[in-house]
Amino acid sequence: MFKENVGTVDRALRIILGVALLIAFFALPEASYRWLFLIGIIPLATAFMKSCPVYSILGLSTCPLSKS
Repeated sequence: MFKENVGTVDRALRIILGVALLIAFFALPEASYRWLFLIGIIPLATAFMKSCPVYSILGLSTCPLSKS
């Protein structure tokens, strides 16, 4: 569906960041800015899809080059 443009290290960092933000969402139930932690869904989704729309727009890729 989408061209893969997220490499292994980038995926790992996105998963860590996404999980940390979602943990903060549940760990801070009384914070007035709590809903902002839901942004953690975005890095998780892009990590699991192996594709980042912003990278596509900017023409970036963190995937290793394929040897032809």
